[in-house]
Amino acid sequence: MTSTKTILSRILFFLYLAAIAFLCFMKVDKMPEIQRVIFGIPADKLAHFLMFLPFPILAFLAYDHVTDKPWRCVLFAVMNFLCGAAVALLTEYIQGLLPYRSRDLADFKVDLLAIGISTLLVFIIDICHTRNRN
Repeated sequence: MTSTKTILSRILFFLYLAAIAFLCFMKVDKMPEIQRVIFGIPADKLAHFLMFLPFPILAFLAYDHVTDKPWRCVLFAVMNFLCGAAVALLTEYIQGLLPYRSRDLADFKVDLLAIGISTLLVFIIDICHTRNRN
């Protein structure tokens, strides 16, 4: 039986994915003008980083019910990273197909950096939690 917490976590994860799709595929000409550089970092790269940072955390909350052994923590972390990378790659690919957006390898690299950092954090928390459980 699925708990209320799990159901709510999965709904939140789905809404997050919908928000990612909206942000990646919307027309940007109707958006207000923002600073091009924030703290020396291009604003669009910072936006990509912040957009993909929650992916592993929300996936962990939605699907962490199998990591009862350390090897499963590793497997979950790898799968979590790969799924996040697939979403990032898919968004960049689709952006290249849209006439009002463009594909950018640098955006994909920033997405992977955010997913990697967040996956590592989730892995550390998961492995500590698993060791405390056992």
